[in-house]
Amino acid sequence: MKFAKNKTNRQFATDLDKNDRLKNLRHRFYIPENKIYFDGNSLGLLSKDAEQSLNRVLDEWKNQAIGGWLNAQRPWFYFAEQIGEMAAKIVGAKPEELILTGTTTVNIHALISTFYQPKGKKTKILADELNFPSDIYALQGQLKIKGFDPNKHLVLVPSDDGNLLDEQKIVEMMTDEVAVVFLPSVLYRSGQLLDMEYLTNEAHKRDIVIGFDCSHSAGAVPHHFSDWGVDFALFCSYKYLNGGPGCAAFLYINKKHFDKEPQLPGWFGYKKEKQFDLLIDFDHEKSAGGWQISSPGILGTSPIEGALNITLEAGIENIRKKSVHLTSYLICLIEDLLENDHYQFKIMTPRNPEQRSGHVAISHASETYRINEALKARGVVPDFRPPDIIRLAPIALYNTFDEVWQVVHHLKEIVDQQEYLNFSTDKRAIT
Repeated sequence: MKFAKNKTNRQFATDLDKNDRLKNLRHRFYIPENKIYFDGNSLGLLSKDAEQSLNRVLDEWKNQAIGGWLNAQRPWFYFAEQIGEMAAKIVGAKPEELILTGTTTVNIHALISTFYQPKGKKTKILADELNFPSDIYALQGQLKIKGFDPNKHLVLVPSDDGNLLDEQKIVEMMTDEVAVVFLPSVLYRSGQLLDMEYLTNEAHKRDIVIGFDCSHSAGAVPHHFSDWGVDFALFCSYKYLNGGPGCAAFLYINKKHFDKEPQLPGWFGYKKEKQFDLLIDFDHEKSAGGWQISSPGILGTSPIEGALNITLEAGIENIRKKSVHLTSYLICLIEDLLENDHYQFKIMTPRNPEQRSGHVAISHASETYRINEALKARGVVPDFRPPDIIRLAPIALYNTFDEVWQVVHHLKEIVDQQEYLNFSTDKRAIT
């Protein structure tokens, strides 16, 4: 994306904000005072809409008690299904294919236990070495449960540079020994966005089931799970979807797999109309809801209702358009001002908008961590990912182009004034 010659002037950023069609949504979020919040790819901000849905559920519990399961404005008994139906539009799923349930890692276990059915020489799971470690832990555990050594049967696609994946290499490693492919839609460090449609088609050509962890793309990038034929997927709700810390995750199953038997069954996955018959033989709902395990945490999940209302009002295509514009502007300013021998910053995220999600990863030649700490001291909220990545996420729903301009100039001044020298190299528990 090209910008005008005066792009480094602050007025240019201000003019971009004036023409932003989503600018009026910012006031519906609680922006931390005197902060530039660029960490919505880790934890999205609280919106007034989410606060309202939480307060409504608290009031229902207070006044209706157990009656809220069927008599609440959004009956708790059907809450997970209804929220799944709301979010289905965002990821291109049919309403019955998506459910709000569990957590990301629990959903990996639930799905892999079902879809990983080794047979003959098809005993391996193909993943990648850059995935978030929790995903890998779950895959290792599922292999052990079924009697296989992860050192031999978990195949990890290597990265040539420790930052990006080569999709051709992924396809080449889809051998006749692979039973399941499980990949992230977006690499959590670099922000690289994989071509899910292409990878799904290639897996299916080889009779391999494929699933994705879309935690770093859902709510920022439009998906078309059903049209692409993705077999299964999952994603958290507290990043770009702004559901709140620890809010339940989403689980997707393509309807062609509804007859499969959930291998981690629980009573909330039972046929809905017979769930309270309390029969001893498990008969699962023929939808994504059949993969629920336990009762939904209604209080913990209630904010996602209000948060989704904002996302749906904005429209995922509009969100993506602004997100690309924000990250392109950020990359452009870094290229012009910081990616040189003096400042020694390097952009680790693909320049091509079609190959990146909603954050931009940068690295410094020697002082990435302490520069990150200096940014925080200046009121900017980024995050650091080892070994040497600062992730900057300008969120379409509540960040501005002027904030992008400010963050880049904060980075410039931190180096110019050597402010990073005031900070320790010791890392905190949460970076």
